[in-house]
Amino acid sequence: MSKLSIAALLLACAASPAAAEIKLPHLFSDHAVLQRDRPLHIWGWAVAGTPVTIALHGQHVATVADRLGRFEAWLAPEPAGGPYVLTVDGGAAEGKASASDVMLGDVWFASGQSNMEMPLAGFPPTAHVKNADAEIAAATNPHIRLLRIEHKGSAVPLRDNDATWTTTTPATAAKFSAIGYFFAREIAAREHVTVGVIDSTWGGTPADSWVSADAFASDAALAPSLNARARFQRDQTDADLALAAEAREDAAIKAQGGTPPPHDWHPPEEAYRPSALYNAMVAPFTGYGIKGVIWYQGETNSNVARAPFYADLFRGLIVDWRHAWAQGNFPFLFAQISSFDSPKEEWGIVRDAQRRTLALVDTAMAVTTDVGDPANVHPSDKQTVAARLALAARGVAYGERVAYLPPLFRQATGTGDGMRVWFDNAAGLTSRGAPVSGFEIAGADHRFVPATARIDGDGVIVSGSVAAPRYVRYNWSNVVPGSLYNAAGLPASTFTSEERLDGHLVFP
Repeated sequence: MSKLSIAALLLACAASPAAAEIKLPHLFSDHAVLQRDRPLHIWGWAVAGTPVTIALHGQHVATVADRLGRFEAWLAPEPAGGPYVLTVDGGAAEGKASASDVMLGDVWFASGQSNMEMPLAGFPPTAHVKNADAEIAAATNPHIRLLRIEHKGSAVPLRDNDATWTTTTPATAAKFSAIGYFFAREIAAREHVTVGVIDSTWGGTPADSWVSADAFASDAALAPSLNARARFQRDQTDADLALAAEAREDAAIKAQGGTPPPHDWHPPEEAYRPSALYNAMVAPFTGYGIKGVIWYQGETNSNVARAPFYADLFRGLIVDWRHAWAQGNFPFLFAQISSFDSPKEEWGIVRDAQRRTLALVDTAMAVTTDVGDPANVHPSDKQTVAARLALAARGVAYGERVAYLPPLFRQATGTGDGMRVWFDNAAGLTSRGAPVSGFEIAGADHRFVPATARIDGDGVIVSGSVAAPRYVRYNWSNVVPGSLYNAAGLPASTFTSEERLDGHLVFP
């Protein structure tokens, strides 16, 4: 065969139908869960102008790939059920793409930093999930599907991610978010539907990495987060030199038989760029129907430079995600950061900022201070955290008449030489037999001192050495002593009664 004939044959093969291929995003894979009772958005890519037919459970809808090769269509809402086959047919030229064992159920997007990321297998050797071996061994569950996203950042929003759905087995669950798995297990058992969880997490990351560039451009209240980014860049200028110096010093200490000291953490540049994680680990999923979000993050925003701005940043993140998904005010449930000995940081400010975020509709907060570990930033009891998030989901997402709210500060009023603290959701307020602790009071100078306190009905009377007390706060320290609970067994949240001034909280 001549060279010309070979070239012609190769050209013909390249242009043949076999070489063309219709494509779906990876999240439309075998074992996928699609959100029940919501219009079903299906999209993908083909050669521009290709007629495409999408079929699922007896529904068929036709569309055409646009000039960029993109296509999308909407199917009517479906109730819970399955398994079904999703088929996308591009005809003889483009072929077919399909996903089998597709279920209609509830999809929850689990995100945040390491306490949400921490898998059932833990972070050995320093962090372990309570009863991990037994939990992993019992993890086979046909009613839970898992989609775990690998760490990735991007300068621009991405349209796809390589992750695909899996069934739940000891092998897949061991690597998956423990909170995400425990949450799904409880919801699936109560709702009797398949629950899919998308685990999009990265330990040690700040909230500003999870917010879109559009949000920063449209909300001036988020600008201080960019200032924090500028400080981070300055701090990391000589990070490579610092790492090399630390390595040399450690080697010298080991050569002498010693143990190297701990070093400051040098976070990955990719994970700390504003919007980088939104672009790579959130944007690809914003077209996908979800029931809601569970979120656990804030520890990285607790340093002095970042903490005062977390209230605005976290509010902005929730509004941003709801806008991106375009599914209304879907439930956004979050865990308040816990109790940890971190003297260089301000965990009280972040916990109070999270409490104030409850002003947004259809949000709920799981308080975790009573199950924290002062010596470990990754507490082992992920079951309790997940159970409180699931309790919140029952109230917010599923409309159950269930007590899911913790005691929350309403207001403080003077009582002469002290203050009375009024709470919402405080029926049956108790300290479980222990002295009431964790309260501080301050005068107009905002200088807080420890106070004595006692329960009085659904509130607390607080007094101390301040002549004219004006402000009160509770469980403000990083490691908290207080343990107030309501009748539902939910612990009271950190709070300060200080008000906003010029857009920011007044802190001592």
